[in-house]
This record gives sequence, C-alpha cells and structure tokens, in this order.
Amino acid sequence: MSHKLVRQDRLIDEYSLTKRLAGLLSSWEFILFLTLIGVFVLFSIISPWFLDYFNLMNASFSFTEKSILALPMIFVILSGDIDISVASIMALSSFAMGNAASKGAGAGTLVLIGMATGLAAGIVNGLLVTKIKIPAIAVTLATLSVFRGISQAILRDNAYTHYPPKFAFFGQGYVGNSVIPFEFVFYLLLAVIMGFILHATTYGRKLFAIGNSASASRFTGINVDRIRFTNFALNGLFAGIAAVLLTSRIGSTRPNIATGWELEAITLVVLGGVSITGGKGNLFGVVIASLLVGYLKFGMALVNLSAKVMVITTGSLLIVAVLIPKILDVINAHRKLRSQRSELKLERKAS
Repeated sequence: MSHKLVRQDRLIDEYSLTKRLAGLLSSWEFILFLTLIGVFVLFSIISPWFLDYFNLMNASFSFTEKSILALPMIFVILSGDIDISVASIMALSSFAMGNAASKGAGAGTLVLIGMATGLAAGIVNGLLVTKIKIPAIAVTLATLSVFRGISQAILRDNAYTHYPPKFAFFGQGYVGNSVIPFEFVFYLLLAVIMGFILHATTYGRKLFAIGNSASASRFTGINVDRIRFTNFALNGLFAGIAAVLLTSRIGSTRPNIATGWELEAITLVVLGGVSITGGKGNLFGVVIASLLVGYLKFGMALVNLSAKVMVITTGSLLIVAVLIPKILDVINAHRKLRSQRSELKLERKAS
C-alpha cells in the first residue's frame, strides 16, 4: 500500500511540474520575451549595426522616459482607472523647471521643482477622482488640456533653453566611464522598486482586489479611495521625473513637449499584459514590452522605415496584445478542465 502511495505522490508531483511549465510557456510574458528575441535576431540579420553595444545603449534614450511613465500607470489601470493627462503633466513640469532655470535655479533645485510639480498635478487628479467623485477618464481628459494649456498660454511660440550645464547629466549622462545611460539604469531601478511593491506587498494585493471588484474590496476593509488617490499621485510624481529626464536630454522646454506620450505609455501597459479593465497583469511583462517596442522602433529606424510604418506596427501590436490574452484565457480554461479530470483519474487509481 505504501508503494502505491509513493507512486501516486510521484505522479502528482510530475503532473504539477508539467502543468506549471506549460502555464509558463503559454504565458503572455513568455510570448513577449520570445518576440523580443525575434526582433533582435531579425534586425541583427538585416543591419550589421543593430547589435552594436554602443548603439543598443544609446537607443534606450528614445524609450526610457515613456517606460517610466508606464510604471505607475500599471497601478492606475490595475485598479480600474485610467490617466490620460501624464504627458500634459510632463509639459507643466517642464515649464515650471524652465521658468525657474530662467531665474537662475541650480540643477538640484530644478529636479525638485519638476518632481514637485508633477506630484501636485497628480494630487489634483486624485482629489477630483476620489473626493469629488468624477470619473477618472473625465478628470484626466480635462486636466490634459488644462496642464498643457498653462504652458501654451504663457510660452506660446517661445521656449526655455537656458539650463545649467550640470542639469544635462540626468538625461544625457552615463554611469561612470561606461556607455550605459544614467536614465536607463534609473528606469530599471524604479522598475525593481515598483515590481516589489506590486508583487510583494499588501498594497499590491489590494490593487488586484480593487481591480477585480471595488465594491467587494470595500466590504473587506480596503480603503479604495486612498489607494486610488495614491495611484494618481504616484502617476503625477513619475510624470515629473520623466519630465526632468526629457527636459535634461533635449535641453529645452516647449509647449508641445511629450505630445501623445500618454497613449504610448498606456500602450506599453496593455501590451505588457495588464488588463485594460483592471485586476490582472504584472510589471515584468510591461518591462519586456517597453524593451520590445523601443528596440523594434530602433531597428525600423536603422533600416529607414517611415514613422507611419512604426505607428501602424505599434497599433497592430496593441491589437494583438488585447486579443491574444483572451485566447490564452480560453486555452487555460480548457487546460484547467483537463487537469481536473486527470487529477480525478489519479485519485481513482490510487483508491
């Protein structure tokens, strides 16, 4: 009888391992990772300059700030909200920094001003959503116009271009004597911190709970409005950080800075596997998506494909990102049904 139990346990362990492996290989994150490898293989064949280490590192400048915008957007979308004002918050933050720079502010002060302006704008969004109870899409659609409108009304066709030399490091500098951009390393550090918060803390678990059912979360004692408010404040803070990096990199402030970036940030989040309706997703997939889109555009630029082709390709990826997870859900549901039947057969054999 003991031999039969040992054999049963071994069969169950082997089956569980196979099931976990099958789940990993069919996950959206693994598919994204394979696609990223495919992009590298394809463009390394087409262009001899694609795999150049210096080129790969410098290419990260073109997508790092957008990727930073996507990190807190994960929290917002997971909890069932949306924020389409982040690019306008960047414009407002950049304007505030440019105005301060024109009056002689130093590099450290400019960084604090950019972050504080972004945080303040995020707090405004959060208060309107959680205290005034206006839907997030309506609030951020309005502030999208207001925040950028402030810089447009004051600057008009002018620009701030006089920034202190030390300020350039944040968006143009490298780590030590390497060719690794400072802002890319900073993005990866932020991704690790946000990933820890999302996947290893009670705050992260509350985000998933709220996204699945805000009303049920309230009954369990979760302060839903506080979580949502914090999400919008974080979104504003990260928009301020992205504004610091972008303004530092281009060395100027114009009213049209970062136009359209809110949609690109949302694209990265959805492409990374986060459900647009909330309650499902992880940060690792979004990081892979940011690398995939960034290096896909870099490769397309190397082979002289037009910007329109890039836009069409990104849009197609977004459609695929919405469709494939739904297909995978159906496949996983069938697999779960089969696994339940197999487990039932194992139990019958053991008995």
